[in-house]
Amino acid sequence: MLINLLRTIAIIILVIYALRIIGRLFAPFMIRYVAKKAEKRFSEQFRQEAQFQQKKRAKEGETTIDTMPNNRKSSKDVGEYIDFEEVD
Repeated sequence: MLINLLRTIAIIILVIYALRIIGRLFAPFMIRYVAKKAEKRFSEQFRQEAQFQQKKRAKEGETTIDTMPNNRKSSKDVGEYIDFEEVD
């Protein structure tokens, strides 16, 4: 019984150390892969934004007016003010 417990503990410790060693070996490759993927995504997003700006650009002499919609509805009934006292 004690031998099985010690063997199980030894296997767990060996697996943990093996995962740490494998992680140290493959971490640079994983980080490089993630960085390349992020760079690709950002460059694609930049390219799409540049294309959008190019399409949006007005011809010379043409006037465009962009307005923000006024969707704010203010209400005088916001709530009631409650005064409070600090309790020591």
